[in-house]
Amino acid sequence: MALLSAPFQWKGLALKNRVVMPPMCQYSVEAKDGKPNDWHFVHYVSRAVGGAGLIIMEMTDVEPDGRISDYDLGLWSDEHIPAFARIVSEVHKYGAKIGVQIAHAGRKAEDAEVPVAPSPIAFSDKYKTPRALTTEEVQALVVKFREAARRAVEAGMDTIEIHGAHGYLIHQFHSPLTNKRDDRYGRDLALFGVEVIEAVKSVMPEDMPLIMRISAVEYVEGGYGLEYSTELCRRYKEAGVDIFHISSGGEGPIGSGGRPGIHPGYQVPMARTIKQALDVPVIAVGNLDDPLLAEATLGNGDADLVAVGRGMLRDPYWALHAIRTVSGEVVPPKQYGRAF
Repeated sequence: MALLSAPFQWKGLALKNRVVMPPMCQYSVEAKDGKPNDWHFVHYVSRAVGGAGLIIMEMTDVEPDGRISDYDLGLWSDEHIPAFARIVSEVHKYGAKIGVQIAHAGRKAEDAEVPVAPSPIAFSDKYKTPRALTTEEVQALVVKFREAARRAVEAGMDTIEIHGAHGYLIHQFHSPLTNKRDDRYGRDLALFGVEVIEAVKSVMPEDMPLIMRISAVEYVEGGYGLEYSTELCRRYKEAGVDIFHISSGGEGPIGSGGRPGIHPGYQVPMARTIKQALDVPVIAVGNLDDPLLAEATLGNGDADLVAVGRGMLRDPYWALHAIRTVSGEVVPPKQYGRAF
């Protein structure tokens, strides 16, 4: 059996294959109320029909001012639960599992009147200067992450991903570039992330794995590298993370600290390093659209799951097509069987 089509299980999460649709913001909440609408329903359900093993819904924010834009999803109210539950129920009909990425944009919240962050440092000249959160406000945000996770569980999600990458709030706390605080959240840069993890785990079923997305390398002057992120992941694993989703960048304008690769699989070595160092399952991502490369990433032991973002935006049926490419065998929905 090709590894792309091989099942994967961790705790209570049983996937029919190793193909993950990663979170990709749609900026399509026209009502600006944080609730997924018909666009999101069709978008996610079509990828379930298309054969993905795991779908992770886009960055979904724990408070209104935590959104990148007012067109993003949110889970800051129980009123959001039914719209998410509708998508979950339909995705499950096609054999896929689904999770949601909960997050806060911090200083990258473009539509917030005054964004918040660990320290009052703007992302760039094009962004507003944030105000520093008080210690009490940081503690309150931990509770907001917990409550968003509770709502995700109530909506029927199979897993939850915490967004600790791409320059958003948790990343801002654990990066020495953006956390210049003098309270306990500044003395221990991983503390906010640890507390969020522990809070989220407290409302998750015991057999539900927690995923965390991490930027393994920052591409800005003075940014951290793989050694730092590996130890960061070690702290987060101890706090309760079960699976790491390895990406990179996002903490500042790219270039001053070296440019990232754009070649296929450029982030795979980062995933392999963290997987081997911590003996933990990892999701690799980053230009893995070629089915043979995705299969090789699994076959070489570099990752346990492969996430294909832009490839799935172009082709909702990428998983079915990729599995057929690497194995010659695929089981499409019965309605589409004549095409395969």
